[in-house]
Amino acid sequence: MGLTAEILQTELDAVAAMDPRLNGELARIGYPEPRVRPRGYKTMLRTIVGQQVSVAAASSMWGKLEAELGEAFTTSCLLERDFDTLRACGLSRQKQGYARSLCELVEAGAVDFDALPKDDEEAIAELTQIKGIGRWSAEIYLMFAEGRTDIWPAGDLAVQEGVKRLLNLDERPKEKECRTLGDTWAPHRSSVALFTWHFYANPAL
Repeated sequence: MGLTAEILQTELDAVAAMDPRLNGELARIGYPEPRVRPRGYKTMLRTIVGQQVSVAAASSMWGKLEAELGEAFTTSCLLERDFDTLRACGLSRQKQGYARSLCELVEAGAVDFDALPKDDEEAIAELTQIKGIGRWSAEIYLMFAEGRTDIWPAGDLAVQEGVKRLLNLDERPKEKECRTLGDTWAPHRSSVALFTWHFYANPAL
């Protein structure tokens, strides 16, 4: 489902009613754009493909992968391909290791994208079993593919910088402090996180 425009407006309006600082900036720059991605292993695979490469390079690799496997490919389709075939699609040895980890865990039922734990921390723990998927990638998946409304990616530098500016702090808070500061906005932290990115991209004049 992701963070739809309706969810963002409802959640941010609720926060703005209690937080005059956010309310003022929301009035100034408006709501962030919705972020919606399909639920399922393919969205996580696209995250792996896109790690540490440009958007254009990631798009090219994904296109080659779909051309090789078919647009409706399953996890077994990828696992059946050898190293050289996937390398020709642009996947490095490392990316192939991560992609195979994802597909193997899905095949084994250790990661079930149709039934992730309802508890956010348990869901993050399940997703981070996948090689190459850290907490941030798991949090972003839960926000944009599942539309979970109280995820707080405190390790994200743009979130930290947005919090610094929003709260008029002297320094950008590190992850631990940022996580504590975010408690103020529970249970609407996903929308506030997206707003901090929006705010970071639209600094005050």
